Amino acid sequence: MKMYGIKNCDSVKKAQKFLTANGLEFEFIDFRKVALDEQTLQNFAAAVGWEALINKRSTTYRNLTAAEKKRINFALVLKNPTLIKRPILVRGGEIRVGFSEKLYADLG
Repeated sequence: MKMYGIKNCDSVKKAQKFLTANGLEFEFIDFRKVALDEQTLQNFAAAVGWEALINKRSTTYRNLTAAEKKRINFALVLKNPTLIKRPILVRGGEIRVGFSEKLYADLG
């Protein structure tokens, strides 16, 4: 299982705490330190769509121009990975975006 996010994100911290408390092992990938490649981002977008993938409450999103907000694309997100809602949990072919105990309840 892999978790993508940034280490100082509260949602990422909660998700990590939940997984650890439930004895679930995961590899954490901080996309501020390890850049996402386009294929990984394409997989995320294909699985959940841009609407679910983009964090519209983020400072990064709010700082985009109106034109950029209308044209979210791979180049823009690769350049600004903090546009991605966090965390992204990948287990096998399954991709979950965000964190809630309900969303993670069936992982164990």
